[in-house]
Amino acid sequence: MTFLITAGPTREPIDPVRYLSNHSSGKMGYAIAAAAAKKGHRVILISGPTILNVPSGCDLIPVETAADMSQAVGNWISRVDVAIMAAAVADFRPVEYQTQKIKKTTETDMMTLELIKNPDILAEARSIHGYGGLLVGFAAETENVLHNAREKLNRKKCDLILANDVSQPNEGFNSDQNTITAVYPDKEVELGSHSKTHLGALILELCEDFVRR
Repeated sequence: MTFLITAGPTREPIDPVRYLSNHSSGKMGYAIAAAAAKKGHRVILISGPTILNVPSGCDLIPVETAADMSQAVGNWISRVDVAIMAAAVADFRPVEYQTQKIKKTTETDMMTLELIKNPDILAEARSIHGYGGLLVGFAAETENVLHNAREKLNRKKCDLILANDVSQPNEGFNSDQNTITAVYPDKEVELGSHSKTHLGALILELCEDFVRR
């Protein structure tokens, strides 16, 4: 099969030296990509900025912003069997990009930054691109994890949401460990707490089993 996997953060520039981003390392998405490539699947890995090595056998498409990632996903999604949206895409970007570095002044102690919503890449898979393959999303939550994950599954028309509590110490963002619950329309399956490498293999198996049904 052909997999499209998004991974890592996006960076939304404020000026030439500053940007908005998040704590995503890309490790979870890269682990799934590595597991899929190892099983012989073709993998299109659309990644925001990370320090990770590209897994062997994956075709990397590097991107910077949410708009870049949205465009890359739109270019590829009609050609894949499975789309796994593991990237932590910035929800907002600055309305205006300042072409010169914003300088600190003595006249004020505050600055207001006006933001606008970014494209919702996961939701657009069905609503804009009409994607008919297996659609998998992630829900990185800090409270009401399963409730929020199920709401996301229904609202964005996913087949599967992988939920994790990023408020837990030493798990989630920037960690090699994660605890994931797979949320389906009709059930929930605890994958448990494991290394992201092991979870990548488990998630791949879930996707393969889903497609074989």
